[in-house]
Amino acid sequence: MIKLIALDMDGTLLNNEKCISERNYQAIQAAKTAGIKVVLASGRPLQGLQSHLEHLGLTGDDDFVVSYNGSLVQRVGNGEVLHKTSLKGSDAKAIFEVSQQLGVYIHAFSVKQGLITHQNNTWTDIEATLNGMQATQVDFTQLDDNEDIIKVMLVADEKDLTPAIKNLPAHLREQYTVVQSAPFFLELLHPTSNKGIAIEKLSRVMNITADEIMCVGDAENDHAMLIFAGLAVAMENADPATKALAHYITKSNVDDGVAVAIEEKALKAQLSPA
Repeated sequence: MIKLIALDMDGTLLNNEKCISERNYQAIQAAKTAGIKVVLASGRPLQGLQSHLEHLGLTGDDDFVVSYNGSLVQRVGNGEVLHKTSLKGSDAKAIFEVSQQLGVYIHAFSVKQGLITHQNNTWTDIEATLNGMQATQVDFTQLDDNEDIIKVMLVADEKDLTPAIKNLPAHLREQYTVVQSAPFFLELLHPTSNKGIAIEKLSRVMNITADEIMCVGDAENDHAMLIFAGLAVAMENADPATKALAHYITKSNVDDGVAVAIEEKALKAQLSPA
């Protein structure tokens, strides 16, 4: 029986207008009524999730949220931090040098400064708009080596980012968790940061097993939680590598795929005779 449902946001719960459909909303409310814990697990910062948490009624001290692709796990109501990892300014500076070599832009989330970019660009503007934040242009070479940086992102048009990913130095993949969250976003996180670790932390807090967890996603940054989950669900719009990890492929993010998965794989199972 499913006791926890972890949902990715962009490309999964949200449609192409970045909204939660009525059917998805109702399915989540039905899951909550059935005693199933629903958790948003996103690459976004908490600020970019807050309005959706409020809309869904996931704002209590017994509600949880996974942000920054697993770098931060909190209770929503009181903000208690259950898991947190971060990089340093020295990491951001080293990654910046690589970005210059690869010919792509860079931005990062700083605990002190918020969303920062070395050079204003279209893709950082997209990030800022999605999360209701302002981006600040700073010289990455002048960052304090000890400044807390939650994650760093290489950003560019897909035609430029794809070859950059192919040519990413091997040592970066060894030093960091590296995941692509969108065609124009490549994220570099602390090596012990991913959605799978985050959901595992929550399973311990809730005293449940992986077999009682359903995770739903569409992209590489969802792989770790899909691998951990007893029931891994991929969206119809997911990439082939993500679909290959799934036990079940639901409809797309524009066809209420989250609702279909909840209805078919969580709620029906509770109604089925033992």
